[in-house]
Amino acid sequence: MSRKGYRSEQDSIGTKDVPKNVYYGVQSLRAAENFHITGLNMHPEIINSLAYIKKAAAITNCEVNLLDKKIADAIVRTCDEILNGSFHEQFIVDPIQGGAGTSINMNANEVIANRAIEILGGEKGDYSIVNPNDHVNCGQSTNDVIPTAGRITSLRLLFNLKAELNSLVEALKNKADEFDGIIKMGRTQMQDAVPIRLGQEFSAYAAALSRDISRMDKAMEEMRTVNMAGTAIGTGINADEGYMKRIVPNLSEVADLQLVQAFDLIDATQNLDSFVAVSGSVKACAVTLSKIANDLRLMSSGPRTGFGEINLPPKQNGSSIMPGKVNPVIPEVVNQVAFNIMGNDMTITMAAEAGQLELNAFEPIVFYCLFQSIDTLAYAVHTFTVNCINGITANEKRCAELVENSVGITTALCPHIGYQRASEIAKRALKTGESVRSIVISQGLLNEEELNEILDPMALTQPGIAGRELLLKTRQGG
Repeated sequence: MSRKGYRSEQDSIGTKDVPKNVYYGVQSLRAAENFHITGLNMHPEIINSLAYIKKAAAITNCEVNLLDKKIADAIVRTCDEILNGSFHEQFIVDPIQGGAGTSINMNANEVIANRAIEILGGEKGDYSIVNPNDHVNCGQSTNDVIPTAGRITSLRLLFNLKAELNSLVEALKNKADEFDGIIKMGRTQMQDAVPIRLGQEFSAYAAALSRDISRMDKAMEEMRTVNMAGTAIGTGINADEGYMKRIVPNLSEVADLQLVQAFDLIDATQNLDSFVAVSGSVKACAVTLSKIANDLRLMSSGPRTGFGEINLPPKQNGSSIMPGKVNPVIPEVVNQVAFNIMGNDMTITMAAEAGQLELNAFEPIVFYCLFQSIDTLAYAVHTFTVNCINGITANEKRCAELVENSVGITTALCPHIGYQRASEIAKRALKTGESVRSIVISQGLLNEEELNEILDPMALTQPGIAGRELLLKTRQGG
């Protein structure tokens, strides 16, 4: 007999008291007790993905006469309630769990069954009315439900990430246009190299991220291939032939996604390489963003004693002891998110490799890491765009001074006066502090007009045929 306020439920392990008012059951409760790992709840999107799957399965099983219409309708209604935000607190299992996801699948089955029982006029726990396994899980296995839920969740999160990335690309393009006429010193290996326009740098950032988005698009296509109807190991055991044909089209419709059934369900049940590909595309994007963040921190360093070429929007005090100090906190958080994503990618790689034979048991850690990577990158991209990129201003005068005082511009003189002579001028400029321009004129190598043409900002950063006549003239000795 169960305690007051509890109902007694039984599974293959034995009998256990479950709080009377909850919608989860004995298997969910055991999992919650066994797997207190992160202390976090399941991602709301995977809960929604499970609701889509259970709804599509109920519709399909009803269509092939394997599920009574009243039960199917109660399951569908419950799934719609979950999709509208109800009962999410009843999903109590930890995101990281043993058992290849059986715990979260049964958590969904039990919550849906008990709410369906309630809809049909019964009391929670009376599984003779709606059974978590026989009805809600009909034609399914954890081993096709959970991978499919992971793919649907990944797609939805990636849609959001892509929207944020597209906004960032537009913001970078706007800055590229705004800064197109500002000449600054380009650097290689942290040393002065040759001039570049600030707008060209921001345009390059936009190009790199556009490439990341394209790479992500390709990886996302693999997420559309699901192994529903493969059941336990991909052979489709216990799945009706009609169900096998209809489940994925029905799931595509209820989830409003273009999904396809895997050609080889055994392969799709065994292997997680598509999740590795998605994680790799997210990591590649994080690497690009972190590099951009590094550049912005360098270009804004100072503001008096560093590069000082750009100003990042001040967002908060930078020190508890140094008055007036403002730190590049937004680029810094982007860096940290990128570091975490790189670690998550390694975990996903190792988990995918560790699968054995007909199933990979480590999908929970793959999903935990992948969903975190996608979510945090989306949040980081959003704050990067709104709180950093949009507010960047350029110190045009400082950029011009650095170019003028740099010996890097001697590179532009090489075709006109030769590498050796240009090298000697660079050494003298570094030693004496004289400008390259003044040394060239004092030695009578080029006149002011020729120098102005050679060192024209646009000519330095976008060379073409305009200087061909001058080049021929100087090579012929004037």
